Amino acid sequence: MRRLFAFLLGFCMLASPVLAQDADAIENVIGSQLQAFNDRDVEGAWQYASPNIKRIFGNPGNFGVMVQQGYPMVWDNADVRFLELRDVSGNLWQKIMLRDARGGLHVLDYQMIETPEGWQINGVQLLPGPDVGA
Repeated sequence: MRRLFAFLLGFCMLASPVLAQDADAIENVIGSQLQAFNDRDVEGAWQYASPNIKRIFGNPGNFGVMVQQGYPMVWDNADVRFLELRDVSGNLWQKIMLRDARGGLHVLDYQMIETPEGWQINGVQLLPGPDVGA
């Protein structure tokens, strides 16, 4: 039992720096894509999409239209806060809260995959918004 505990503790200590490096890289990718949308640089935003997303939408134009119509809070984002990075069944999900151009708060979950080109966004889910009361 003691050996198992020591092994698990050692594994967690080794995994933490890697996860921290991944978290920084993932935040950079998401933040860069959000900035590209604000700049209306759809080609730039397209660079951060995974091969699967690129296969689904085919080109940056189709991708941009989908984001503009389906995720207007991403298309016109004003502020982003990175929340927890989680491993869900072997997939990394980065939760963020962002403010849209009108001041509304939204919580989104970004599925991230590591590719030979680095971390890329493999999908986004809009989550129920935070409970905000006065």
